[in-house]
Amino acid sequence: MKINWFTVIAQVINFLILVWLLKRFLYKPILKAIDEREKKIAAQIKDADDKKVVAAKEQADFKKRNDDFDAQKKALMDKAVSDTNAQRDKLLEDAKNEANALRDKLEKAAKEKQESAELASAAKTQQQVFAITKKALKEMASSSLEEQSVNTFIKRLHALNDDEKQKFITAFKSNANTILVRSAFDLPAPQQAAMTDAVNETLGTKSTLQFTTTPDLISGIELTTNGYKITWSFAEYLQSLQKNMA
Repeated sequence: MKINWFTVIAQVINFLILVWLLKRFLYKPILKAIDEREKKIAAQIKDADDKKVVAAKEQADFKKRNDDFDAQKKALMDKAVSDTNAQRDKLLEDAKNEANALRDKLEKAAKEKQESAELASAAKTQQQVFAITKKALKEMASSSLEEQSVNTFIKRLHALNDDEKQKFITAFKSNANTILVRSAFDLPAPQQAAMTDAVNETLGTKSTLQFTTTPDLISGIELTTNGYKITWSFAEYLQSLQKNMA
C-alpha cells in the first residue's frame, strides 16, 4: 500500500490546527469555567464555614448570657431572701428593743413615782420633825438658854477672821455707825452690855446698838449693819440638818 505523505501531512496539520482551535476556543473557557466554579464553591464552603463559626460563637454567647442571667437571677433571689431575713430579724430586734425600752421606762417611772412618794413622805416627816423641834425650842427657852445664846454669839464674833472683820468694820463705817441686833428674846441689860462691849472690841471703836425682838430666830441672835450680817441660832442647825437629810 502506497502512503500519500501529502495527505498524511495535511491531516496532521489539520489535527494540530483542530487541537489548537479546541484549546484556544473550547478547552481554556471550559477550564476557566471549571476554575471559577471551584473558586465559587470554595468561597461558598468558606462562607458556610464562617457562618458556622459565627453561629457557634453566637450560640456560645447566647448560652453564656443565659448562664449569666441564671446566675444573676439566683444571686438576686438569694440577696432578696437574705435581705428579707435581715429585715425580718431587724424588725424583730427593733420590736424587742422597743419592748425592753418601754418596760425599762415603765419600771423607771414606777420607781421614780415610788421614790417621789417616799421623798414626799420623808420631806413631810422632816418638816413635821423640824416644826416640832422649833416649837419645843421656843417653849424651852429660858434665861439660862438665852444667856448661853449670847455667849455663843460673842464667841462667834470674836472668831471672825481678818477678812470678815474688815468687812464688818467697812459696813459699820458706811452706815453712820448704826448696828441693829435682833434676838428671839428680850436681852436683859447685862447681856446687852456684854454684846456692846464685844462689838466695840471687834470694831476697835465705840458704837450704839439697837436691840429688837424677833421670835422666828429660835433662840438666836442676828447683828446687821449696811447689809453685813452675823447670825447664830438653833435654826441654822435645823436648816443644816434639813439640807443634809434632803
